[in-house]
Amino acid sequence: MSSQTAIAEASVDVGERLRAIRRLRRATLKTVAERADLSESFLSQVERGRANASVASLKRIAAALGVNVADLFEPNGSTSRARVLRREARPTLTFGTLGQKYMLTPRPLEHLQVLIGELDAGGSTGDEPYTHGDSEELLVVLSGIVSLQLGSEMFELSTGDSIDYRSSTPHRLVNIGGDPAEVMWIISPPSY
Repeated sequence: MSSQTAIAEASVDVGERLRAIRRLRRATLKTVAERADLSESFLSQVERGRANASVASLKRIAAALGVNVADLFEPNGSTSRARVLRREARPTLTFGTLGQKYMLTPRPLEHLQVLIGELDAGGSTGDEPYTHGDSEELLVVLSGIVSLQLGSEMFELSTGDSIDYRSSTPHRLVNIGGDPAEVMWIISPPSY
């Protein structure tokens, strides 16, 4: 194989990669553009290779998609190797009140997304129930006592309990115990 061929095979179409990641996340152009503080038309042009994004714009787009900028340049085939994500390197998202989420799958896997959530006593995912995509979602309580509002139903869950539902069902999680709670969300396909 010539070095020219190797370079061509290693090159990545960033716009195409952005579109693929966005679709895996089941996010609309509008949603990602709003999160990245860019226009929807500009993001569409970047995805179609008709405009080039600055490094600053790429950083905002990557953050809106929950990935690192480096992930945008990684060829699709190179994700088959095992990867280690150290606890201290987990991407963090502060959410709701008194809580944080940590992405355990920072690069877009085609069929799976895993997040860890830490809720202080009284903490929640927010004041209102929310939805994201239409994926299968499994919530596992790793420690503590939480209340899950799922549509019009309420479920009290303790350490070791789990519940599954569609991410398109409005849901809200609250730590109702006196101690911090830790939960894990497993979502397939990725939609968050």
